[in-house]
Amino acid sequence: MRLAYDASRMVGRRTLLTFLAASAPGRSFAQQQMRVTIGTTSLEGGGYALYSAAFLDMLKTVDPLLEVRVVPTRGSTENAELLKTGDIDIGLVSGEMAHELLDAEEGEASRVRVVSVMYASPGMFAVRADSRFHRIADLAGRPIAWNVKGSGVEVQAHYVMDGLGLDMDRDFQPIYQERFSEAAPLVLSGRAAALWGSGFRWPPFVQLADTAIGARFVYPDATEIARIRAKHPFMVPLTVPAGLYPGQYDPIDTIGTWSFILARADLSNKLGFRLASALSRAERTGALTRQLGQTTVANTLAAIAAPDMLQPGVAEYYRKVGLMK
Repeated sequence: MRLAYDASRMVGRRTLLTFLAASAPGRSFAQQQMRVTIGTTSLEGGGYALYSAAFLDMLKTVDPLLEVRVVPTRGSTENAELLKTGDIDIGLVSGEMAHELLDAEEGEASRVRVVSVMYASPGMFAVRADSRFHRIADLAGRPIAWNVKGSGVEVQAHYVMDGLGLDMDRDFQPIYQERFSEAAPLVLSGRAAALWGSGFRWPPFVQLADTAIGARFVYPDATEIARIRAKHPFMVPLTVPAGLYPGQYDPIDTIGTWSFILARADLSNKLGFRLASALSRAERTGALTRQLGQTTVANTLAAIAAPDMLQPGVAEYYRKVGLMK
């Protein structure tokens, strides 16, 4: 199933008026001082760095009285650990890590919950446009830039390769960088045959595609996607629109997940409600920038398997404004 914005989830005029009224903060709500601690990333050159900056700017714009404390981390894996220990309130987490957290066999009271989706993360390789590599099998035994260990990109690559019966370290010559920005130069210089990445307009892909040599993308075919999903059903088919990168004239059908903003298990429901309200106001008023364009209520509801995956305060807000039963 392809996940996308579903206008049919939206409601009629009467419910919309209720939604707008509930979205507008009243005097007591606006004057209430609350604090949220956010785990983002300190790694430059990846998608999370761009997203977290846009997300923080949005919160300052739509809810300036919300006190935001940022905890720089090394990405998705560390954010997941900090959520489990309760050291951050919310964190940016890749779909693969989110699956592990949300699927964990833990008690109801100890489960993390979803605040919102971030964006879809279609995964694929990028190679030099003049290379002879056209299929994943062509890359076997070659040096591959898998990116930063523990990042959502690296974790995604593990799941995709595992679904194909491949091991990132045994079946390839693995290269792990300290910074995302190191990946494209490795491919350009020939020290790596390919780099793995995910997301739309992912910075290292842009970096490679914008060179005189250019980039070409290598991704699972339909049969390989079916194999991956048979082993890891939480992964979903995703499409990279044509023209997203220079020289990419056709859509790319690949596989990936949605990245999430997750909340620690005992996050205050009042804070969850306030965050959902802020995100909805940003969506309604056009305050979602390009980086935040997929962070919508409709995409969130489409990406979760069941409503109980939502943080209870977020679910309460959705029900109050008629976006969910």
